Amino acid sequence: MSILPDATDDTSKLEVAALISLLGFVAALQISIAASGILLTITLGLWIGLLVAEHERPSAPPFFGALVVYAAMTMVSVAFSLDRGISIVDSKEVLLFLVVPLVYRLARGTQARTLATIAITVGAASAVFGVVQFGILEYDNLGQRVRGTMGHYMTYSGLLVLVIALAGGRLLFDTRDRIWSALVMPALLVALALTWTRGAWVGACAVLGLLFVMKDLRLMAVLPVLAALFLAFAPPQLTDRMYSAFDLQDPTNRDRVAMARAGFRMISDRPLTGVGPDVVKEVYPEYRDASAVEDTNPHLHNVPLHIAAERGLPALAVWLGFLALLVRDLISRLKTPATAALAAAALAAVAGMLTAGMFEYNFGDSEFLMLFLVMITLPFAAAASTHTAESTSAPPGAGR
Repeated sequence: MSILPDATDDTSKLEVAALISLLGFVAALQISIAASGILLTITLGLWIGLLVAEHERPSAPPFFGALVVYAAMTMVSVAFSLDRGISIVDSKEVLLFLVVPLVYRLARGTQARTLATIAITVGAASAVFGVVQFGILEYDNLGQRVRGTMGHYMTYSGLLVLVIALAGGRLLFDTRDRIWSALVMPALLVALALTWTRGAWVGACAVLGLLFVMKDLRLMAVLPVLAALFLAFAPPQLTDRMYSAFDLQDPTNRDRVAMARAGFRMISDRPLTGVGPDVVKEVYPEYRDASAVEDTNPHLHNVPLHIAAERGLPALAVWLGFLALLVRDLISRLKTPATAALAAAALAAVAGMLTAGMFEYNFGDSEFLMLFLVMITLPFAAAASTHTAESTSAPPGAGR
């Protein structure tokens, strides 16, 4: 059976082309930022053309409205930035929020499952490549970590956390298509362990823990078993890395505390609009704590703290409101069998983003953000009909 709709009177060739481009974009997210950017641009163009051709209004799930407000708050921060030139360039990231209405329109019904399958499959291939990097190519130390095809190990580990959420949601909540997720899960977990990224490890534990709680609280007993297996079979350097998370004298841990102090000083000085998007790295030396290890840092390695320091407390409040609205609506989708697996995966992705985001500014990582936006939109796209008169007349944000 073809995964693409036929180009009939109900489904134009333009829509098929847009869907093919979207599938390519989702696949490329875990392979190449350049390729995914090109495919996203093409998909956006086809989507706009489709809206014009079909006389549609853009529509999106309710949480998208909060993202629009967050984007507006970002532009306010740009206007009052300590370096408007840098902030204007960085603020283009808010355009990535268009992934939400894009996926919502093009991945309707069963196409949402197809996108999820592609993300899991590419994630599995990326995980295998990561294992090869560790075992054969000697990416086995803190100076050279496993990073797959990504430019940075933190991006790679963050993407793995999201794919683990997607595969785990399907494995525990889907009534079909479980075998593939079960087969790839070990590779995903092993590859994540080999990245040495402690924050991502915490994120993965949050992902699995929430999935287990949502499915059956008794499944939480699996987590200690996984931890025991890790301690028993992991190379000594990996177990040492895990223990270092509890070492207050570890240089990385000390620097995280120093970054937090610097961030609070930035917030104290500019609570309403922050220092400006992407300006934290420029002013960090001025706010640097005496106990800091590094002379400068590109960001504060904590999502809420970084947003508040960079864009102000009002922007942080809007961002938290976006998450609250998203979680509320995902819980309602979790109660519907047809969307339960995707909703569970999206909720787990939120948990993973927040917990890992206590140690890394993952919401500001383009690759991570785009896959995250795809995942949180899929449950709502799956619940939507393929293309009806109702969708053409719905105002923006009217999606269910």
